[in-house]
Amino acid sequence: MSDTYFLYHSIGMYPGKAADLAAAMTEFAGVWGKPDDSQWAYALGKRADFIDRWRSILNAPPQSITATENVTAAFHALLTSLPESHLKGRKVLVGADCFPSNHFLLNGMAEKYGFTLHTVPLRQGMGYVEDDDFIEAWTPDVGLALLTWVSSLTSHRIDLKRMVAHGRRMGSLIGTDITQAAGLIPYDVMAPEVDFTVSTSLKWMCGTPGAGILYVSPRLTPHCHPELRGWFSQANPFNWDITAFEYAPDIRRYDNGTPGTMAALASLPALDWHATQDQSALLAHNRQLTARIIEAADALNLALLTPRHPDNRGGSIMLRLPETHKAAEIVTSLRAQGITTDARSQTLRLSPGNLTTLQGTETLIAALTKLLRP
Repeated sequence: MSDTYFLYHSIGMYPGKAADLAAAMTEFAGVWGKPDDSQWAYALGKRADFIDRWRSILNAPPQSITATENVTAAFHALLTSLPESHLKGRKVLVGADCFPSNHFLLNGMAEKYGFTLHTVPLRQGMGYVEDDDFIEAWTPDVGLALLTWVSSLTSHRIDLKRMVAHGRRMGSLIGTDITQAAGLIPYDVMAPEVDFTVSTSLKWMCGTPGAGILYVSPRLTPHCHPELRGWFSQANPFNWDITAFEYAPDIRRYDNGTPGTMAALASLPALDWHATQDQSALLAHNRQLTARIIEAADALNLALLTPRHPDNRGGSIMLRLPETHKAAEIVTSLRAQGITTDARSQTLRLSPGNLTTLQGTETLIAALTKLLRP
């Protein structure tokens, strides 16, 4: 049932998504399978439209965003492009509640690139890193800090303005992973101004896998030299002089070989839909339903892992289930009733979005009440 869909932290849905996706793929097949020369103009045009949609979402300057396969690939492209002075002999700072894939990447790169990975730990009994602890660890020897805007395991949202202001005083490069709230909570790469941002088109954006994005500040881009480069890294991709390679002056230098377009093309209908919506209404709807879930959790004596105040959280509510009730079994039982959720260990993750209704939320609460009854 669509009104009991609570997986917007994973794969977002919107009315008519399946039909829109099928139409986009059918159109692509018609163009790509036609024996003429229209294919690349069409495919690259759709990719450009995808990037323009993201530019609008992030209030990003022209030629500052490119498409990537995923967040990890985007972060790797940025890291390996930086001047040596930003990383070698310095610290890279992340929180223990960052997206694990980013931590895996950094841990594997530290020795080769000569930086020390400093992971700010969780406090005893806490599920997210406190802003105060992150700032205390953020010293002038930090060359780069990756800020997880919203945690995937607790929905904790950092005080971004405070963090960025501190980072500027420390002289660090500042990046943000906005994956868990992009498309729901307004985000502006210029306010506060960051050096780079990575995200996916999944979750609240309702797109498809493989449609990641990388934003790099135009102030930083000219100093960066991506390791992975190719004909599309140039201002003129049709330069065939193999002795005369020159990076494009803007974000295009992060492109390399022939660009993949399928994920961007497949996600574009979702981004087009998102662009027609009342963004404040989408957020207000989420806030109404998440407030009801918190109220029910209190009544059920379930531990709330997510901050209570709306300004301190994303769009998800994470609840700690009692050890007497295995989370996987709860998720399976809910699924059998048409209620879509998921869990990480004993953490039940609930993310109501545009399809989820108040009645659907009441259905979830009633089902949980019954399943958790002693």
